Amino acid sequence: MLVRFKSKAAAEVLMYEEHAKRILDLLHKDLGRGVITAEEMPQAVAKLEAEIAESRMHPISDEVSHDITAHHGEAGDDNEHEPVEVVTFATRAYPLLEMMRAAAKDRKDVMWGV
Repeated sequence: MLVRFKSKAAAEVLMYEEHAKRILDLLHKDLGRGVITAEEMPQAVAKLEAEIAESRMHPISDEVSHDITAHHGEAGDDNEHEPVEVVTFATRAYPLLEMMRAAAKDRKDVMWGV
């Protein structure tokens, strides 16, 4: 499923539920429907920026390492697989972070599930 974030301050942002959940859990918001009010926005932006900074300190997770190991043979060959391209949390969160920054600047809310 997709989560559609809306704000009068920016264009819509679409995100897969599984990726939106991490951000919304961080902000203590419900995945199904919710709002980040203009008053909450500065604190929400700061929390998301801190989480992005933390994620950049640990770029390769155990899950990615496991995936790489599973797709490569014991001899180190790649079985003709394409190189693994990791999409980081920072990359996934950036469009929503930009929306939130614009909403903070214009004193607008960010909503989803409506």
